[in-house]
Amino acid sequence: MPSDVALKTMNAVHRTILKISGGRVGFRVSGMPVVQLTTIGRKSGQPRTVILTSPAQVGQALVVVASRGGDDRHPAWFLNLQNDPHVHVAMQGGPSLPMLARVATTQERDELWPRITAEHTNYAGYQTRTDRVIPLVLLEPQAGTREP
Repeated sequence: MPSDVALKTMNAVHRTILKISGGRVGFRVSGMPVVQLTTIGRKSGQPRTVILTSPAQVGQALVVVASRGGDDRHPAWFLNLQNDPHVHVAMQGGPSLPMLARVATTQERDELWPRITAEHTNYAGYQTRTDRVIPLVLLEPQAGTREP
């Protein structure tokens, strides 16, 4: 499983590529759009931004996968949004938009997971590494949520 340092390093490198290229490189990975998700740290109360891919969309909602590379622990960003589901999401160098995060219902996950793993087999591999059910999170546009 990737260490915390490895995950933070990958995010920092990706953020640097986005910045240096002026957003021309790095907003698609393996055919998926890249999102910059900002949550509020559940311990620090400070904004925390991670770079994730969105392997599916449901209407206007973006779907992200809380896989942490198949680790037995949930990613910190997932724990943060469980504590405070008001998030901000930026795509393709656009403005950060307020969204509400929610974990997909069992029915939604049962419908989405086969589609996601058929198109992006890495996620299926992550699920085989852990006993936890890897959550899918829907990021839904919201007006009037607070700025992180």
